[in-house]
Amino acid sequence: MDSIEPRNIPLTPGVYLFKDAGGHIIYVGKAKVLRKRLASYFRPDKTLTPKTRAMVRMAVSVDTLSTTSEKEALLLEASLIKKHRPRYNIVLRDDKQYILFKLTKRHEWPRLTLTRKVVRDGSAYFGPYTSAQAARDTWKAIQRVFLLRRCSDTAFRNRVRPCLYHHMGQCLGPCCLPVDNARYRAMVGKVELLLNGRSSELLELLQQQMLDASEALEFEKAAELRDQIAAIRRTVEKQAAVLGSERDMDVLGVAETSKGLALGVLFVRGGVLLDGRNFFWSGLGLEEAPEMVLSFLGQYYGPQSVVPQRIVIPWALEEQAQDGSALPVMSDSLGLSDEEVLADSDDPLAALAEALSELRGSTVRIGPPRGDAENRLVTMAQTNAAEEARTSASANVEEILAAKLGMASLPHRIEAVDVSHTGGRDTRVGVVVFEDGKPAKDQYRTYAFTDEESGGDDYGVLAAWMRRRLESGPPWPDLLLVDGGRGQLGAVMSVLEEAGCGQLFAVAAIAKARSEDSNRADRRKGGVADSIFLPGRMNPVSMRAGSPELLYLQLIRDAVHDYSLRRHRKARAGSALAGELQRIEGIGPSLAKVLWEHFSSIRDMADASEAELAALPGIGPAKARRIRSGLAAMRTKA
Repeated sequence: MDSIEPRNIPLTPGVYLFKDAGGHIIYVGKAKVLRKRLASYFRPDKTLTPKTRAMVRMAVSVDTLSTTSEKEALLLEASLIKKHRPRYNIVLRDDKQYILFKLTKRHEWPRLTLTRKVVRDGSAYFGPYTSAQAARDTWKAIQRVFLLRRCSDTAFRNRVRPCLYHHMGQCLGPCCLPVDNARYRAMVGKVELLLNGRSSELLELLQQQMLDASEALEFEKAAELRDQIAAIRRTVEKQAAVLGSERDMDVLGVAETSKGLALGVLFVRGGVLLDGRNFFWSGLGLEEAPEMVLSFLGQYYGPQSVVPQRIVIPWALEEQAQDGSALPVMSDSLGLSDEEVLADSDDPLAALAEALSELRGSTVRIGPPRGDAENRLVTMAQTNAAEEARTSASANVEEILAAKLGMASLPHRIEAVDVSHTGGRDTRVGVVVFEDGKPAKDQYRTYAFTDEESGGDDYGVLAAWMRRRLESGPPWPDLLLVDGGRGQLGAVMSVLEEAGCGQLFAVAAIAKARSEDSNRADRRKGGVADSIFLPGRMNPVSMRAGSPELLYLQLIRDAVHDYSLRRHRKARAGSALAGELQRIEGIGPSLAKVLWEHFSSIRDMADASEAELAALPGIGPAKARRIRSGLAAMRTKA
């Protein structure tokens, strides 16, 4: 790294970015003192981990970004890692938010819903749950026991008669009927007890209420309470109390396997083991475990996640930069002593705990297990992670794919692209993302092209899309899969090579199998004879029909084909309905577009209040009344 000028490296907190010869970011780190932290990389090879040695050999330059505090550096580091996904960082690839229960307590009539995002709006959140199906089943069970409203705030404000759930005995109907708010709030309190893991306390309360109702000869009420008790017991029978106290905590366990490091997380809420999740990073050894834990914590918790009051890590973490032997090569010119180089941060968790405390709104403590109960939980998390890493087949498929396609690294992140149009009209390019074998649906994207831009030329559209994709920047895929043959692959590669990005990521194309009678593409999913093409290679890659690696690519191809087709059909339907909307007085092309961007159907538009319509760009109160009247008439005709 001849381009580094040691004296230009600031003595401030901040973030540093190592880059390779092509200017690509290969590692992002944070420091309490940038100059001291960077000096620690230039020690004898024997004192560095294998991953760090490989990174230092590949790096040719380093950029620094100063911050006002170590906490700001931590947050910036996590953001840059998620954005650029550098090759030598511990990257949390499955960083999706899990299912949570949301109770809108500030509303006069609170509602219980499922969500993946935490919004600081005064609502109470409970979870997380990794299984969306299990969360939905629990939600349905709670709704059958406690008759809370289900309709959205908009529907609640505009209802003139109770909905079907009221007639089915599953809602009290506070939208239209004179419901006792105190009784409703009492139900909300019981729901909170249940979701907080205090089911035993709730059952005792209901048991006493049932006895009181029975003694008062209110047998109908007593029977209702009896049914509630039975339903709650069925809901919580699978939960296991693991702590004597009612604490919330996340517990981490790390396991070393023959292929890398596995990390398990257990979610304990109210002293009850609620759920768990496992992660895996191939090619890492136990010496990288401290960095993995720190990097995981920084990326996993964010503004839209629930942060518990305590996070248990497997062991106490100390600054893992070096071992104290021999001065760094760089430290002489920096005028730093051994102690100064090694003292970048006395407590690497302090800044993280401070940042998480701000997110939670109260103190968050991070540390090793305390007592036998927490030690058992760490062991449980470690065992679960090791077992899933052992039984998971996804790593094997990635290894086989990398070998078959001649890739330098495993294809953890795969983007697939497909074009859909009808005679060159309403052209849409769909992109789906798979990470570690699972669809990352929040990263799916649709690119729209006008009829003039596309002209029915799939090759031209793919080339135009590739230019847009390069402009949007990282995260880059490990593998880009194009739905098509050699022509589609060539269109994409010509743009990459023209931009000097031919080696930025691997590219392959998957072509549909051909039917024997007509020699046309067989559009059935998972055609056994599908072909895989690579740039610069005439013959397709040899993949056995029905092999795991080919089935995996076919799964991704079918996902992007279905997605792009749905986007195209929606565009066609939108074009037709936009014309229908323009028949309403006061709605022109631009306003029709605004309405379709805000609402997903005519029904949603008609259900919206005048205030909601008036709040949209270009609509005032008077125009909102005319539009709402026209939408009501259109809905009646339909």
